[in-house]
Amino acid sequence: MIEFHPAAFMYRVEYHRLRFLVVDDNTYMRRIVKTLLHGFGAREVFEAEDGAAALDAFASHYPDIVFTDWEMPLINGIDMAKLMRCSDNSVNPYVPIIMVTVHSERHRVIEARDAGITEFLVKPLSAQVIHQRVLNVIAQPRPFIRTTTYFGPDRRRTKATEYNGPERRAGGHAELIAPRKLAAGLVQEG
Repeated sequence: MIEFHPAAFMYRVEYHRLRFLVVDDNTYMRRIVKTLLHGFGAREVFEAEDGAAALDAFASHYPDIVFTDWEMPLINGIDMAKLMRCSDNSVNPYVPIIMVTVHSERHRVIEARDAGITEFLVKPLSAQVIHQRVLNVIAQPRPFIRTTTYFGPDRRRTKATEYNGPERRAGGHAELIAPRKLAAGLVQEG
């Protein structure tokens, strides 16, 4: 098995080959993310003002990557992510979901992780940070885990197999599902 070593390769994200969904109840924040993505070369950037509208857009536009805010009316970003991941009629339960929020408290990060969020961004945003998160979900996709209580990206960022600490997954069978690659959006250079 070939292991990925980020320093050994240079990658270029082909934004023009990816579809994005930006979900935020703040029009200004949607515009910022959309403008940055267009600046990177994205052509298809869809918007939704809340989680309910996002679920409709998700089903009709099949985005490759979703950016979402936490706090929104009707359905918040956490509940929306859970529905995208676990609904029987989800068009892509493996879609990378990047949470963009002002909430940086540890318990919030853990709640987002446990809801199946792939990456976490704290506002204010920068072009560099958005690009890095997009590159992370494309160049280093994590495998997915299915248990009786969780479905989403593997919450462990390291490959420590002998961990026996307090957060060790306990009980029940865990199905490991190979990562889904967005190869259409990544080119290796050099």
